[in-house]
Amino acid sequence: MTARTAPYGTWESPIDAVSAASHDGRPEHLGTVGEDLWWTAPRPAEGGRRTLMRRRPQDGTERSVLPAPWNVRTRVIEYGGVPWAGAPQGPAGQGPLIVFAHFDDQRLYAYEPDVPGAEPRPLTPVSRVGDGLRWAEPRISPGGDEAWCVLEEFTGEGPEDVRRVVAAVPLDGSAAEDRSRVRELSGDEHRFVTSPRISPDGRSAVWIAWDHPRMPWDGTELKIAEVTDTGFTGVRTLIGGPNESVAQAEWAEDGTLLAVSDRTGWWNLHRVDPVSGRAVDLCPREEEFAGPAWRIGSRWFAPLDGGLVAVLHGRGALRLGILDPADGKVTDAPGPWSEWDATLTADGTRVTGIAATARTGHEIVELDTHTGHSRVVAAAHHDTVDPEQLPDPVARVFSGPGGRDVHAHVYPPHNPRFTAPDGELPPYVIWVHGGPTSRAPLVLDLTIAYFTSRGIGVAEVNYGGSTGYGRAYRDRLKGQWGVVDVEDCVAVADALVKEGMADPDRLAIRGGSAGGWTTGAALTGVSTFACGTISYPVLDLAAWARGGTHDFESRYLETLIGPIAEVPERYEDRSPANRADRIRTPFLLLQGLDDAICPPAQSEGFLARAAGRGVPHAYLTFEGEGHGFRRQETVVTCLEAELSLYGQTFGFTPPAVPTLEMTT
Repeated sequence: MTARTAPYGTWESPIDAVSAASHDGRPEHLGTVGEDLWWTAPRPAEGGRRTLMRRRPQDGTERSVLPAPWNVRTRVIEYGGVPWAGAPQGPAGQGPLIVFAHFDDQRLYAYEPDVPGAEPRPLTPVSRVGDGLRWAEPRISPGGDEAWCVLEEFTGEGPEDVRRVVAAVPLDGSAAEDRSRVRELSGDEHRFVTSPRISPDGRSAVWIAWDHPRMPWDGTELKIAEVTDTGFTGVRTLIGGPNESVAQAEWAEDGTLLAVSDRTGWWNLHRVDPVSGRAVDLCPREEEFAGPAWRIGSRWFAPLDGGLVAVLHGRGALRLGILDPADGKVTDAPGPWSEWDATLTADGTRVTGIAATARTGHEIVELDTHTGHSRVVAAAHHDTVDPEQLPDPVARVFSGPGGRDVHAHVYPPHNPRFTAPDGELPPYVIWVHGGPTSRAPLVLDLTIAYFTSRGIGVAEVNYGGSTGYGRAYRDRLKGQWGVVDVEDCVAVADALVKEGMADPDRLAIRGGSAGGWTTGAALTGVSTFACGTISYPVLDLAAWARGGTHDFESRYLETLIGPIAEVPERYEDRSPANRADRIRTPFLLLQGLDDAICPPAQSEGFLARAAGRGVPHAYLTFEGEGHGFRRQETVVTCLEAELSLYGQTFGFTPPAVPTLEMTT
């Protein structure tokens, strides 16, 4: 095939917005019930709900267990977490019992899918106070008659009128209309609790707790208590504190307690003495064996029969390995998968997880530790577009201010059917991940391919503050949000220009949530970028810090910026909303109207201050969308609007895309 010559941005691509949007999302919250695998899966075309999937090993069939409108998703800490659990036998004795949280009312439900005519039945009541009762990470109790969960209970109308405890919900439905039938196992002396785990002998429980103003990657405590008929008693702290992050803890079958702590500067796996709290690093490495706990119930490691431990580990991308605690050696699993999600599950000697590569989407992979063989067992990747249209990304380390390392993934424009005119340099978009304590993974993303196949390069920046590179790297952002992140994004853009890879006059920046903050800060603070796309952002720090967000992140800025009472000038000076008069470049602002984390007021305040200054812009809002867009029609609209913005700014007409109407 002879490639056609056409300007960057005008290349015709088979990857349209519908193709990208229909594959938005991935399998999550993997677990086993008996011999069956269960997980949640996205349904973008069904209002963005998540269904519950089941795979039976006898024939390998996969099917959705819950039809619309059931939506298996919890809103605990707004980011959610593990929303379901199961037992091999339900009360009817005809197969498993599944307990799950339904997004629409946040109640827990019980369901026996193998019982003819069975329907989900509620286990918990609806509270009329504030945002109600929410449940995460249910586990069937040792006695089999309760689901032990993390309970988030609102006590008033404000976002910070909330308490969290470990609670037990009776499976007989007696608490469906009666809150008093829910047993509270732990006290509410800590603001946040996660991941309750019961020892194999049923006598002890551990869980992770922390308090404002810390976030879980700043400092947590691993608590331990005796399990009695009345709850958890004799509570004490084993390890952790203000400057030590314990990310996950699990009991091995022999009663050994394992926990991931960053006391060494890296999240490493430790064996913890349940009596003394003495912690022994089982594999001392300058690698991460965990990540940031944005959601309840993330699992980076899983104990196996015989004492081995399945672990995710690495710098940047985490890969699957088997750790032998006896000698500290890790044997990596075979296969092409380069990124693994924090949802490991183990059954005997088999480990199952969700993994992807730069050219394949997330799929469910099983490792047999006896044979050393890995294989895809469910949610297998299937090429939905011609693989020749996919970009070939490169992981890079750039030099930032002062020579500091800046990690990034670079996706050059790529379409085998087209080539650019001689001498033309491509436009590039700097992608800024959310968090900001997070990381952009190097995995197949059809949203990126949507742009690269049209002749627009993409560079994802894992700026200072990102996870995967040790505590010192993520601590770079302390007190420096809006400074370090912007500098690192500019450093990558400047390097691409200097290397002759990108057109200096056609650079853009885009991001959502915390990435929307960095985008706004860049557009109002530097002249590097010709335009930008800002999605569900933080733009006004003072408003966000003074009750303008949800409880989980309500004190986050004390680390990222500093205590507002001590450094109020930082909140004023760095906020894009207060610098809106400095914006000179076109921008697109995208906002979900049901966003409790970054409410519409953040976007609206910025727009009001930018109005009347002659800067072309567009503001698109979406009913029914919260923090992060899930509906197929929303994602389609956003992608096409963003492409049109680049076309109007960079001087090309993208084919078959509606023109974004912009105002000044």
